[in-house]
Amino acid sequence: MSEAREAILARIRTALGTGTAAPVTVPRDYATSSDVDDVVAVFVDRLHDYGATVVQTSPDGVAEAIAAEVRGVVRVAPGLPWQVPDAAGRQGVGGIAVTPDDDGPVSDLDLVDTAVTGCAAACATTGTIVLDGSPDQGRRALTLVPDRHVCVVHTGQIVGIVPELVARLDPYRPLTYISGPSATSDIELKRVQGVHGPRQLIVILVTSSEGGDG
Repeated sequence: MSEAREAILARIRTALGTGTAAPVTVPRDYATSSDVDDVVAVFVDRLHDYGATVVQTSPDGVAEAIAAEVRGVVRVAPGLPWQVPDAAGRQGVGGIAVTPDDDGPVSDLDLVDTAVTGCAAACATTGTIVLDGSPDQGRRALTLVPDRHVCVVHTGQIVGIVPELVARLDPYRPLTYISGPSATSDIELKRVQGVHGPRQLIVILVTSSEGGDG
């Protein structure tokens, strides 16, 4: 036990720059690129496993696809494309009235039924979507409080494995990793959705070759 304790303390001293032990070399020989043949198909399969809904559309059909999937009071990321004001200046997407998020009190989001955002990147093998707080994704609370999250993902934003996903992200941004609807299990292993975030995740999958606004 004393040898293990000394080894641990030596590593701590080294990390703090106060010890004389040699730095520990961390092996990083894991795969950094994937051989997944069809990342879109794998991504869709994982999302279905999680219980998410996937709606595939073309770039021209995004607004209509969003309009078909939102419910109740809708708030969108402030920089989300596809917002078209009506004659009175009210914002809408696909003919459905929406409100751009204004970074107001988080308690205001309790009145929102559906949040709509884009994404920064996605991973096929884990079915993970990442938001980074960019204008088309908004603040983190926007996708944690409302019960329904409609997220637009372009096929060009999907990579095969996690190292490829991380390589696409800016580590200095507020990253939120989403793998299906929010879910947890209690001590009796009963699965409950919506405890830490939306109970419903709807992915609008835009079948274009590039990410961005489409």
